[in-house]
Amino acid sequence: MQGEIRLIPYFMDEMIVDANEIPKGVDLIQAPSMWKNGYKGKGTTIAVLDTGCDMNHPDLAGRVKGFRNFTDDDNGDKDNVTDYSGHGTHVAGTIAASENGDGVIGVAPLADLLVIKVLAGSRGSGKYDWIVNGILYAIEQKVDIISMSLGGPTDHKPLHEAIQKAVDANISVVCAAGNEGDSNSSTDEFSFPACYNEVISVGAIDLQRKSSYFTNSNNEVDLVAPGEQILSTIPGEKYAKLSGTSMSAPHVSGALALIKEFEQVSFDRKLSETEVYAQLIKRTVPLGFPKTLEGNGLLFITAPDLLKEHLRNQPLAQIG
Repeated sequence: MQGEIRLIPYFMDEMIVDANEIPKGVDLIQAPSMWKNGYKGKGTTIAVLDTGCDMNHPDLAGRVKGFRNFTDDDNGDKDNVTDYSGHGTHVAGTIAASENGDGVIGVAPLADLLVIKVLAGSRGSGKYDWIVNGILYAIEQKVDIISMSLGGPTDHKPLHEAIQKAVDANISVVCAAGNEGDSNSSTDEFSFPACYNEVISVGAIDLQRKSSYFTNSNNEVDLVAPGEQILSTIPGEKYAKLSGTSMSAPHVSGALALIKEFEQVSFDRKLSETEVYAQLIKRTVPLGFPKTLEGNGLLFITAPDLLKEHLRNQPLAQIG
């Protein structure tokens, strides 16, 4: 089966020529608190499987450590990852835009990116085989995290097997949950690969922490992250605010880089994929929406610190 997979539909809210701020979504998940303690994703490599990337964008300078094209764009030139959609550049910026005093900053500004182009053209469509090959390439390159803001309506066994192989190699696989939601938490909307049990499926909330009307609901959603009016990089040294679960997933991918760096110091060893997942879920806060919409809740990296502070302020129980 060849089949086709597409960008999860997303919405362009606003194009911006200049920016100079920490994006509100990055701030909402508490990434700056990790930066203050010296954790910025250094030593972690994140593979971005998407529409390519504008590697010349000033906010991404020095962040891309490798790249490969698996699509038929540009006559299949494997060394050409030109982003004709803008989507991949936007995702890359949310993950790891540099802290350069200008533009925007990503969740993990010192993480390395491996740009793997698996979706072609301005609309971002691709064959399942391209994505499978991209995942296998990411495994070969020994990345730490794979980020995929893409999806299709059909289960594809080789795609599932490639993801299982990645997880077996201790790679965290993050996927956008999908934008086919109908605002009814009791109906299921499934997108592949997000609904595979092995991946971390990310739904969307807005910047006021309300569940996004478009976010898919199903029992495979693991957590939610900001996915509306998300400011990030686009080709041509510009910026844009986009909305969709495509914008939520890279917040989690970047956060995993911070968590892995922090926990490696805490545990004095590399954590397994299962352990990293447990540390991620420990950093969520329930928002009160049904589990099918929010999973374990909102990504909130400082949640363990809040819990410690809460317990510290509680009076000790009296015995007897």
